[in-house]
Amino acid sequence: MNIFTYHLVEISFSYAVKSLFVNPLDKETPGLVHAEYMTAMKLGAPIFSPSRFLTRQMAVFAQWENEKALDDYLQKEKFGAQLNNGWHVRLAFMRQWGKTSKFKIPEHKATLELASSPVVAVTIARMKPWAIPRFLRWGRPVEKLVRDHNGTLLSMASFKFPNTISTFSIWKTEKEMTNMVHGHSKMAQPKRHANAMKERERKSFHFEFVTLRFKPISEFGTWQEKDTYIPYFELHTT
Repeated sequence: MNIFTYHLVEISFSYAVKSLFVNPLDKETPGLVHAEYMTAMKLGAPIFSPSRFLTRQMAVFAQWENEKALDDYLQKEKFGAQLNNGWHVRLAFMRQWGKTSKFKIPEHKATLELASSPVVAVTIARMKPWAIPRFLRWGRPVEKLVRDHNGTLLSMASFKFPNTISTFSIWKTEKEMTNMVHGHSKMAQPKRHANAMKERERKSFHFEFVTLRFKPISEFGTWQEKDTYIPYFELHTT
């Protein structure tokens, strides 16, 4: 089955600098459809703050032909071993908004077993350079909304020079996520996301933009001394 993965891992500073120029995940890797390698960012942090860009924290969002290809890579390749030292979640595709030229969107769509099942959202945006200041003005309030939302289990942003920006979030339930998107959540200034989307529709920030929704299948490893971000798996695994 075609799957997606999202990886978080800490790396050395020298490796981080090298990876700015050379993508460590070879596009010719057997079974790899596409991967985005990015530097992690703290949601909502001031733009020029040292905490904004977490240089030694790396995010990889990838699509694989099947789980065997992923497992082979993690077990047999040098960079795969590094990814294995971090944390990752395996994902089944559910829905798509927008367009992507890099990933191959599966025809088959996964469904959730229960209303209480968690969901994962990933956005990938290729920014128009001249639109970045306007994007930040509208985007940072949304980052804070997602970061502070009591419906999220984990939320991250990431960046790849020169113009790729991505977000990743795990939500307790699909309803809590969609309520946030439409401005119905019980948070201060709940319409921050909805208003930003209206501004994007008025005048786009991006050359290319896609939001993907996933059903999490399983999680592995440890991130920031925590090995379970999706307690649903523990509660519903016999």
